[in-house]
Amino acid sequence: MTTTTRVAVGLGSNVGERTDHIEGALEALARLGELVAVSSLYETAPIGGPDQGPYLNAVAVLDTALEPEELLAACLAIEQGRGRQRRVRWGPRTLDLDILIFGDVVLDKPGLTIPHPRLLERRFVVEPLLEVWPEVELPDGTRVAAMLPAVAGQQVRRLRRPVSATVRSATIFVVTGVAAVIVWWLIGFLL
Repeated sequence: MTTTTRVAVGLGSNVGERTDHIEGALEALARLGELVAVSSLYETAPIGGPDQGPYLNAVAVLDTALEPEELLAACLAIEQGRGRQRRVRWGPRTLDLDILIFGDVVLDKPGLTIPHPRLLERRFVVEPLLEVWPEVELPDGTRVAAMLPAVAGQQVRRLRRPVSATVRSATIFVVTGVAAVIVWWLIGFLL
């Protein structure tokens, strides 16, 4: 039996078709394990960096058998597949994927710090994370919910839930199942 770890991944986009980039990333993340939950989309003003447009942000909770470095490599590949170019720190991007929490792992390596070092400083991370994982705690026992008042003054606008690959598949299954029942009923009625 494969052991999995529950992780939270932050998603952000402010270039091009932002919703498409988020939904494409969710479909790709679903292939890395079991996509447990996806938050609503949140629109936020950029923090730091050059002048740029607003971001769409979300958080996905995933159960994965990958190790932290493997998940990071997969996230970077997903970003690159969506046209991510790293030209300016905190600059505009088609897609940004951040590993926020990886079970009870604490890691500080070049290019990968877990938990994410600015997780508790950003409402556009804390609020969607709590939406999909209300009881989440950091490895040191800090309850993320207790930190929401510290970022409550930051401007964030909740929009809607993205349509993830899992939701699309479930919808197709239900519609197909309903159609099959109707056809079966009609055949029985006509005979």
